[in-house]
Amino acid sequence: MVNLTPTELERYSRQLMLPNFGELAQKRLKSATVLVTGVGGLGGTAALYLAVAGVGRLILVRGGDLRLDDMNRQVLMTDDWVGQPRVFKAKETLEAINPDVQVEAVHDYITAENVDALVQSADMALDCAHNFTERNLLNAACVRWRKPMVEAAMDGMEAYLTTIIPGVTPCLSCLFPEKPDWDRRGFSVLGAVSGTLACLTALEAIKLITGFSQPLLSQLLTIDLNRMEFAKRRSHRDRSCPVCGNSAPWRYAQSDSMEPTSNCTK
Repeated sequence: MVNLTPTELERYSRQLMLPNFGELAQKRLKSATVLVTGVGGLGGTAALYLAVAGVGRLILVRGGDLRLDDMNRQVLMTDDWVGQPRVFKAKETLEAINPDVQVEAVHDYITAENVDALVQSADMALDCAHNFTERNLLNAACVRWRKPMVEAAMDGMEAYLTTIIPGVTPCLSCLFPEKPDWDRRGFSVLGAVSGTLACLTALEAIKLITGFSQPLLSQLLTIDLNRMEFAKRRSHRDRSCPVCGNSAPWRYAQSDSMEPTSNCTK
């Protein structure tokens, strides 16, 4: 396992004080590679908190350029970057905040052509994509390659969060067999709401990587920030799910004895 430098020990000294955390958890963070889809108010903010926590390598994936109407929720961007690829500014900002973190920027959307290679290059994924087309592609690839995925989305003042471990928990298609209404009409967003969810998303990833606390497995956390209400409900795998169900193609494409390929589940 990797060692921690004196600089890293000082940088992370306050989180090393947490119960059940310590140097072993920090070394696990340093050894981890996390794929983050989206670098907006959700994905960008989650990536920020993974970077300052000491995750060793981040792969950021987002096509398109920064728009002015993105700026009500962006914490990695500056106004002079509007009109340029946001993913490169995200990389620049994160590496300036924590030079010990390696950041790879992929200026592209999640597609059927690139998703498998991206998922295979990481230990786990954060699904913060801006539409369900990308989310479903990422979900299926994580199931195929048995990589954990933290799933987070929001619309207006409402949000949801869960952690998916293929073969253990329901997948995204079990929870949402149909695209939600907001995916078709576009979602409204207040920066403080996406930021709140982003912090919880990063925390789920940190729990999963380090094992210092229990993540949301087979539980869907729903959040109503109008009423400041948080609720958890049990979720169950759909045996007929086309992605992870009993007859799903991935079960035949890989050996039943295949070990999980993610460091987060070992």
